[in-house]
Amino acid sequence: MFTGIVEELGEVTAVETLDDACRFRLRGPVVTQGAKHGDSIAVNGVCLTVVDHEGDEFTADVMAETLKRSSLGALTVGSRVNLERPTAVGARLGGHIVQGHVDGTGTILERTPSEHWEIVKISLPADLARYVVEKGSITVDGISLTVVEAGPDHFTVSLIPTTLALTTLGIKQPGDPVNLEVDVIAKYVERLLADRGETK
Repeated sequence: MFTGIVEELGEVTAVETLDDACRFRLRGPVVTQGAKHGDSIAVNGVCLTVVDHEGDEFTADVMAETLKRSSLGALTVGSRVNLERPTAVGARLGGHIVQGHVDGTGTILERTPSEHWEIVKISLPADLARYVVEKGSITVDGISLTVVEAGPDHFTVSLIPTTLALTTLGIKQPGDPVNLEVDVIAKYVERLLADRGETK
């Protein structure tokens, strides 16, 4: 489990395209500290397994299903990525419960700068809109954020200078894709109510 609090901006150093998958080598001095084969690291919000680790770099394989559901397939050598290790048992939950299981992708539509923050408008797939509510939580490229406005096909978030400086949302521009993970609690509630016949 993750919390959506990005630990560092990493970098893609190599990309190997396989028949039905992709292998990435990524640099991340913070997240590779103590890393070993089989560990999990979230890359732009996608939980990946460490296959190999050497120095401040690690390798991870991405299967076709993950490439289909996320924006990882658009990464190239030099791409910056948000990196986070799983939260330790007993640690503070700084963001919200994040599984690293991307529900879909959105696209940055607009950026509106202000003196102390920036409003970013992001497109929202129709099948995810029901899980996104004003003042609720959503994960964008692995970043735990609070929804400012929730529309039928978009939502907005307000980014503080720290988020802009330390994550990919500081450099992404309109037209760029982002990974989205909605609040898992909302999905469980929907399923439980459906089983009781209380939802359409």
